[in-house]
Amino acid sequence: MKLRMIRVGLLLAGNAIGLWIASLILDEDMRLSGVAFVLAVAIFTVFVVVLEPLLSKAAERWADVLGGASALIATGLALILTSWLSDGLSIDGVGTWILATLIVWVVAAIVGVVLVRAFAKPAAP
Repeated sequence: MKLRMIRVGLLLAGNAIGLWIASLILDEDMRLSGVAFVLAVAIFTVFVVVLEPLLSKAAERWADVLGGASALIATGLALILTSWLSDGLSIDGVGTWILATLIVWVVAAIVGVVLVRAFAKPAAP
């Protein structure tokens, strides 16, 4: 249970950093607003946690089509759903949607690996 909570915390941190960096890079076309940012990160993370396993199962079924892209697709869908349900995230333009998805996915993956290595080390025997 403790490891699961650590992973959720790391996922939240990675997603927050990914969304923030994407908003910095995409400047006017992707906006995150103050306190609503926290809600947007929470909503986004819930959608990623729910969608990724579903898409992974679909990827197993249609491996040729989806390959290893389930996390990338889950990130894009989570961005869409979060922007619909939250005032904290706004993205304009198809190109910005694609770039935001890629940036958040890459940054969250990198941050996740770094944070897991830093904080989720197995206990010494």
